[in-house]
Amino acid sequence: MSTDTEVRVRGLRALVETLGPVDAERFITLILREPFDYTQWQRHLWTDKSVEELSQAAMAMRSDPPNKGI
Repeated sequence: MSTDTEVRVRGLRALVETLGPVDAERFITLILREPFDYTQWQRHLWTDKSVEELSQAAMAMRSDPPNKGI
């Protein structure tokens, strides 16, 4: 299990690698600026997808090289 600091560092790295430094900072600012309930967001995130569809998408992502198509 990772420490809180390790999770923060890996999360920030993931944001910067995916969004770039400017948009990563912008994302963090947006999250901090407005109330955000992650649990509520997750509940409504994939309401139009079945468990099988989500599983297939997750397996496909896992087998694809990182950052493919970015």
